[in-house]
Amino acid sequence: MSCAAIIVAAGKSQRMGFDKMLSILNGQPVLQWTLDAFLEAEEIDVIMVVTSAERFAKLDPGSGKPVLRIEGDQERYLSVIRGMEALPSEPDYITVHDGARPLVLPSQINAVVQTARTEGAAALARRMTETVKRTNDECVTSESLSRENLWIMETPQAFRFDTLSEAYKLIQERGIHVTDEVSAAEAVGVTTKLVENQRPNPKVTVSGDLPLAEAILNSLHS
Repeated sequence: MSCAAIIVAAGKSQRMGFDKMLSILNGQPVLQWTLDAFLEAEEIDVIMVVTSAERFAKLDPGSGKPVLRIEGDQERYLSVIRGMEALPSEPDYITVHDGARPLVLPSQINAVVQTARTEGAAALARRMTETVKRTNDECVTSESLSRENLWIMETPQAFRFDTLSEAYKLIQERGIHVTDEVSAAEAVGVTTKLVENQRPNPKVTVSGDLPLAEAILNSLHS
């Protein structure tokens, strides 16, 4: 059963003041680290990078599997939809990943896709280990939340292609705002099996994230 990957890298990096996707991390762009992981993942057959032509031109797509490109949209979920629609053929499964998460491992990608094949939907996530508080609008604490069953969502997230396609069609019709594919799947009643991540998989969002990502990379390869 075939599986395509959508790497979302359409943002303008306004919070960083420069292009975070092309920021150099241990000798190569952040987005190249992300792409390399998917190139090495055996479960992935084709990769669609949702990004600008300028960014894509600075990547090395290798020669092992098809790597395609499509322009993104203003909203993340619209960029994912564009990527899905631009695939040359409809795969059985689709996995979506944030281009700004360069520390993902091929083994993690494979594990998420394999779990989706048996469970229908899967996503990488890590357990909440911090104390979590609910506050009012003035940031005054009102209660503590049990972290026993709380998880922090990450990517990749994988689904049957028709499931995610139907989910995004529905949320567009209903005007529902979602921040990830698991939320979209929930809108059509699809539950997602979480694959626990015990390694750092941070999203590079501000310039201060780069030294942290570099330190993690160095520790992984030391």
